[in-house]
This record gives sequence, structure tokens and C-alpha cells, in this order.
Amino acid sequence: MNGASIDGGLYHWFITQAADAPHWFDNLISFYATYGLGLFALLMVVCWWRARGSRSAAAMATALAVPVAVVVAYLANDIVKSIFHEARPCQVITSPMTIQPCPGIGDWSFPSNHSAIAAASAAAILLIDRRLGAIAVLAALVMGFARIWVGAHYPHDVLVGFVVGAAVAVPVVLAARQYAPPLVVRLQSGFLRPFLTA
Repeated sequence: MNGASIDGGLYHWFITQAADAPHWFDNLISFYATYGLGLFALLMVVCWWRARGSRSAAAMATALAVPVAVVVAYLANDIVKSIFHEARPCQVITSPMTIQPCPGIGDWSFPSNHSAIAAASAAAILLIDRRLGAIAVLAALVMGFARIWVGAHYPHDVLVGFVVGAAVAVPVVLAARQYAPPLVVRLQSGFLRPFLTA
């Protein structure tokens, strides 16, 4: 798949801006592009902690479903990635140099795994708490921008990653909210009780 024919010009504009941007800004965006998914893990822990304090089996089932939904979204996105075999844009458009090293050949670009994970996390958290969800949505958008800025993805890689992540995560979390509370109630009577209720 030749991603450059879709939005290679827009990708080139992004990496040109990155090449001309202040060094501190590029470093900040590069750091977030690499480690920013940790923010979503932190938000998941906050969701779990709040559900634990609520003593609601439905709330706990929903909170515990978030990381499961993210893993399922990642696997679905990786299946799509393995079908299309789109070369990384930094392997196709080599000037200017990207601010992060280009991933190797065979590390496919479409869709963006980082974007899928971020969108899955954001969509799932939004179903639990609007304020935390708003933070997660903003963080996901910044992640998508960062992955383009550092030269790892075309814009369409990010957009499709967002769609796959959210489309997979939402039904997983909704199903858990509806069907998993009885399981949580049973587990609360065992050795997992301190983790599942206050």
C-alpha cells in the first residue's frame, strides 16, 4: 500500500514544520509520542480506584473492561496493519529528516497502533466519566498529532487508528457493563475483594 499517494503532501508539511520548530518543542512532542500512552494507563487506574470506592459491581465491571477493550482494539488494529503492509512514510519521503529515527522495514504504518490504543482508551474512559474522558480524548488527539510530527505516520494512519480503536473499545465496554457485574459480585467474595471494593 502506497500511503504517500493518499496524503503524502500533508505528511511532508508536518515534518517540514517539525524540522523548523524549536528544539525544545520537538523534544517535548517526541517524548509524548514515545511515552504518552502511560497517561492513559494512569487514567485507567483512576477509573478503577473510583469504581472501587463506589462499591458498584457495574462500575467496577466497566472500569476493569477498559484495559481489556484496549488490548482487543490493539489486536484488531494489528490485524488490519498486517493486511495492508503500508511502508512507514519516513521510508518513502526522506527529506527533511524526521525528528525520530525511522522504524525498520516491515514495521508497517497503517493504521497507527499508538492512535488505536489512545482512541480505545479515550472512548472507553469517556463511557465511565465525562471529565476524565475529555482529558483522555484531548490526550488521544495530541498523540495522533505527535505520531505524525515525529515522522512515524501519515495523517490517514492516525485517523484510521482512531476509528478502529474507538469502534472496537466501545462495544467491549458496553458489553462488560451489561453482562459482567455478576462476575464481579462473585469475585468480591474471594481473595480479590480488596481490589474490587472498598
